Amino acid sequence: MNVLLLYLLLLKATLTSFSGLTSLPMVRNDLVVRYRVLTDRELNTALVAGHTGPGPYGLYLVSVGYFVAGIPGAVAGWLALVTPAFLIIPMLRYLGRRAEQPGVRSSIQAVTLAAAGLIISSTVPLARDAITSLLAVAVALGSFLLLTATRLDTLWVIAGAAGVGLIASVLH
Repeated sequence: MNVLLLYLLLLKATLTSFSGLTSLPMVRNDLVVRYRVLTDRELNTALVAGHTGPGPYGLYLVSVGYFVAGIPGAVAGWLALVTPAFLIIPMLRYLGRRAEQPGVRSSIQAVTLAAAGLIISSTVPLARDAITSLLAVAVALGSFLLLTATRLDTLWVIAGAAGVGLIASVLH
């Protein structure tokens, strides 16, 4: 894939998202479904790599770019990630107090809800690829229940899931 096209596709995904993961449906649709230059497994790996260390949620785009086009692709992913930061200053200047108007606020809420729906729709195929055993289903379901039913910090849920996986690998 042409690196410029990769940059434009990733930029489109970041410009139309409110946070790092809301770009995921567009990235999956463009690179996995439409152009077939990335697999769901590679996209899962890029997500894990992007969320392993500190940094913005959209950092997985650098890994996506690397999987698609090597080092030039990683640079394209990074550029797509940082370009909106340079565009936000003139946009904020233009919006100014208009963001407080009810119509603008309602539009932002509607787009946020639509983005949540898109995240759910792109999570299903990725989960099918990642959750391949009964233990993985149990860990995913248990994590979901703990996070939704308690005020337990996410870090402890992740640590517990990692501990279960470690114990299962030792016993297996």
